[in-house]
Amino acid sequence: MTISYKWLSEYLPVTVEPERLARILTSIGLEVESFEKYEEVKGGLKGLVIGEVLSTEKHPNADKLTLTKVSVGNGEPLQIVCGAPNVEAGQKVVVAKVGTTIYPVNNEPVTMKVAKIRNVESHGMICAEDEIGLGTSHAGIMVLKEDTRVGSDAAEYFQPYEDWIYELGITPNRMDAMSHWGVAKDVCAYLSHHERKNYKSQVPNSNLMFNWDLEFVFWDLLTLIFIFATPLKKGIGK
Repeated sequence: MTISYKWLSEYLPVTVEPERLARILTSIGLEVESFEKYEEVKGGLKGLVIGEVLSTEKHPNADKLTLTKVSVGNGEPLQIVCGAPNVEAGQKVVVAKVGTTIYPVNNEPVTMKVAKIRNVESHGMICAEDEIGLGTSHAGIMVLKEDTRVGSDAAEYFQPYEDWIYELGITPNRMDAMSHWGVAKDVCAYLSHHERKNYKSQVPNSNLMFNWDLEFVFWDLLTLIFIFATPLKKGIGK
């Protein structure tokens, strides 16, 4: 059975770190056969920042390149050589500073270094969407909304989905654990015992007055399914 860390966490009253959760699940008989990080965008846009193009001028040694000055919110503006045809002063853009690793679509990761492009130093890159895994277009750099805050993280701006995915080896007799809700109940029981507190699984994003009744409804439904499915299976086998 596959479960999502973020989804499961919605049912838990406290935050449990992914690695600790894996240990807890295995210790309560829900063996974690594997768990891995899921990223909607490879690399999660880590290290990328929002910048503003302060000025542009023609590259002295190349007709199709532009020499830009880019503010990234702190320190001196960066000198970046840009080959995109749509770069202009005043634009809010995504910047990969020196030391940042980007994950282009269908290409190997690249870590930014100070580079000399036609004898002019370039301290990073102004990014197109395909260069950071947000799309497939390479027609030009990404131009963001005018009110985008300079210096903020690109991950904060785009909010790509990230999660931890667990593969559990659940035996047929553990029907109670074949849902995120059921697993959350077992985790709460473990936490209550080991931390000497009373933890109960919760219903996410709900203002219902009778949330406590949902537990009984859930188990009643499972019981009814079992009662009616058993004779049906026997009848089919005759």
